[in-house]
Amino acid sequence: MYSHEIDYKIIGEDIQIVEIELDPNETVIAEAGSMLFMEEGITFETKMGDGSQPDQGFLGKLLQAGSRMIMGESLFMTHFTNRGVGKRKVAFSAPYPGTIMPVNLANVYGNTLIVQKDAFLCAALGTKLSIQFNQRLGSGFFGGEGFILEKVQGDGMVFIHAGGVVIERILNNETIRVDTGCVVGFEPSINFDVQRAGGLRSMVFGGEGLFLATLSGSGKVWIQSMPISKLVQRLSPGGAQSHKESGSVIGKLGNLFED
Repeated sequence: MYSHEIDYKIIGEDIQIVEIELDPNETVIAEAGSMLFMEEGITFETKMGDGSQPDQGFLGKLLQAGSRMIMGESLFMTHFTNRGVGKRKVAFSAPYPGTIMPVNLANVYGNTLIVQKDAFLCAALGTKLSIQFNQRLGSGFFGGEGFILEKVQGDGMVFIHAGGVVIERILNNETIRVDTGCVVGFEPSINFDVQRAGGLRSMVFGGEGLFLATLSGSGKVWIQSMPISKLVQRLSPGGAQSHKESGSVIGKLGNLFED
């Protein structure tokens, strides 16, 4: 199924929204509860599944819905369709401060994007969403956010939400190491793994976490500066203070260790 062609505009700086303009009978799918406003003529329907396979039976829809629950997403998705005459707009808001990243899947390797499980915001109808487990054993035990990923496939627009600022890196047979929670997404040509972060002293006192995500190969990688997990940690009582202490008092104790 070909994706619907939709026009869009990103509005805002820190807490962004995406405003999508639909022609008659065009549809956009979105996470439940993300809609901000919709103009007269837009109708919505909550469905079990993304609608990319119209002939899919109930069992197939149930399995897809079950995989969304594993990813921590809602069991249902909302489909917004322009049933009016002329163009109509519907807008979706980001769930927390950050950046909405528009991606044309037609320009992505294999028409596929692998993203963090909570990164999807909305997309043109025809986009297929499915679960992807990282096959690396180390990622399963230590990768945290990087173990259960979401595969987004299609040939139209998809909108991904990231925390803070988004950086796009193009790897050319290269390797980059990233905080596991800061990986937004990557093309399927990229190999994703989780590896130990340096020696004993660096792991215990470095403040960078015990393990880092390693992305290697050729393709595009998107990185977020402030994932929601870090934001919650910093805003929690004593979060910022404990971070300072780890870099001063505990950090000095690290001098007693050798790498």
